[in-house]
Amino acid sequence: MKRPSAFLPVGMSLGALATVMVFLAANGPAPQADEGAAAHIWQLLMSAQAPIIVFFAIKWVPRSPRQAVPILVLQVVAALAAMAPVFLLHW
Repeated sequence: MKRPSAFLPVGMSLGALATVMVFLAANGPAPQADEGAAAHIWQLLMSAQAPIIVFFAIKWVPRSPRQAVPILVLQVVAALAAMAPVFLLHW
């Protein structure tokens, strides 16, 4: 977790999850008629981390798989955690 390509995707997923939670706290779970800033921030954070995860996998999994695979799993789990509220609320 010392390399930016290891911790940035996790941080971006946590930021996306925090964006959803703040939006829920402020507006409730009802679907909105129009996508607002929170939706765009979430989309940008989630899409921007994909190339970073691919870069991490290509660079570090072949070099040291025992250390890289758990971090890769953590990155995927963090992304799924950020996607879960959006999926569950049918946004």
